[in-house]
Amino acid sequence: MQHGNAGKVANRSKPVKLRRKVVELIKKRYGGSEEQRFGPTLAAEQLAEEDGIEIDHETLRRWMLREGLWSRQRKRKPSRKRRERKAPFGELVQMDGSFHDWLEGGGPAGCLMNMVDDATGITQARLGKEETIWAAAAVLQSWIGKYGVPRALYTDWKNVYKRAATPAEQLRGEVPITQFGRMCQKLGIAIVAASSPQAKGRVERNHGTHQDRLVKTLRRKKIASYEAVNQYLETQYLDEHKRRFAQPASADQDDHGKAPSVRALRQVFRLETERSIGNDWVIEHHGRSLQLKPGRRRYGPTQNKALACEGEDKTLEVHYRGARIAYEECRGNRQKPPAVLRPAVQPIVSRKAKKNHPWRQIYQGMRPNHPHPVISPLVGMCTYASP
Repeated sequence: MQHGNAGKVANRSKPVKLRRKVVELIKKRYGGSEEQRFGPTLAAEQLAEEDGIEIDHETLRRWMLREGLWSRQRKRKPSRKRRERKAPFGELVQMDGSFHDWLEGGGPAGCLMNMVDDATGITQARLGKEETIWAAAAVLQSWIGKYGVPRALYTDWKNVYKRAATPAEQLRGEVPITQFGRMCQKLGIAIVAASSPQAKGRVERNHGTHQDRLVKTLRRKKIASYEAVNQYLETQYLDEHKRRFAQPASADQDDHGKAPSVRALRQVFRLETERSIGNDWVIEHHGRSLQLKPGRRRYGPTQNKALACEGEDKTLEVHYRGARIAYEECRGNRQKPPAVLRPAVQPIVSRKAKKNHPWRQIYQGMRPNHPHPVISPLVGMCTYASP
């Protein structure tokens, strides 16, 4: 079956002469490259305002498509090429924390600190409460104990790993460093901060794998504490994950450095802060007054700074001029009194002056009763006149 008007010109179609005129105007005024040319809607508005030609934008769109003056291609963001994996094992390790309901309400919420080798996809993870310095140090120590010291860590711009320089540091030309950055610096590990989550996509995709497989396995095994989770990770889960998802590196060499001794690692993974030394050999550290014992020295300190080193177990060491120095806590440290909460609205106190106050007296009544000097313009001498 075929309609009788098939192949004929529609009754409401625009004249061919008008169509040619509009197409020529678009080519002349509203055409150009993809960035310069007008779209059908804007071109229809301009034709109506400047040329007095009323055409529906959809009609104009079909005309422009037929003449090749418009395309349906939308502007897209420039595509990024996927970064190739590093060749050797240990050249770059991505580190990030993933906050998730790992125990599905059966235990405390936590953050899984995750490390993924860029070349092989080998994973090391530990579950803790927050993404803190000690959480990052714990998972890095686990990695070093298994594989050695990596050459670089790929992290994000969190204050745990990297921070922006203060105005004073910018004036002095100093490079800002965090406590975790100082630990990595002692081990010879460079920290590279990523500008976007997509830049460290391997560890981000690894998070998704753990949030699916690990959560379901913990539910089935009824594990509901950080200690039990970390034990399961070390004994079963990470080895199984490595067997399933790890791949061989493109280079045979291993870029990991030799793992330091336990004693050396203890001196690396600690918080170090400088404290001012008073003339009485006393330093203040977190509200505690510590009396240093310089031995037989009876003079004041030759350097006004001491280094307070605090471990994760709160053990404290003090170093002066590169050597450890003994100390004892001063007795009777004055605790700061609790702040007194004042009422939000202070009572209004009347401060009116009394009746005999000098503010209420007339100036003439306050004048002294001694004579005032009067200068004679004729003689030029001073005489005294009574008030």
